[in-house]
Amino acid sequence: MIKYNLKCSNNHEFESWFADSSEFEKLNKKRFLECIYCPSKKIKKSIMAPMLSVSKKDKANLKKIDKVFKNNKDNLIRIRNYIEKNFEFVEKNFSKKVREVYYDKKNNKKIYGTTTSKERKDLAEEGIDLISIPWIEKDN
Repeated sequence: MIKYNLKCSNNHEFESWFADSSEFEKLNKKRFLECIYCPSKKIKKSIMAPMLSVSKKDKANLKKIDKVFKNNKDNLIRIRNYIEKNFEFVEKNFSKKVREVYYDKKNNKKIYGTTTSKERKDLAEEGIDLISIPWIEKDN
């Protein structure tokens, strides 16, 4: 048995068990898999945390890495909290709204939202610089 972290086309994340990796591929190819939160059948595997068998020395090194990871995660959560508190969430309207802010020099509005890669490329071609931030789930 193997457990996969899965993600649908609407970015819902969930877990599921399979007999092996080929079973996942076979079921996914036939569109038998469905998101548990919505009717999306476009499912892909997301990042997984593998289980390891390690020596004591490796365990000590992994604990150090885990501490660094936790610190980085805590910092990303602090960044998220700051953004949510100080910026307006404009959802998928980000590219339209960021143009309004960019071209109206008197507008000091602080916004955040989502873009497609094409929208991001178009904005970059217009000289609008964006920053992508890993969005860490608070309850993860």
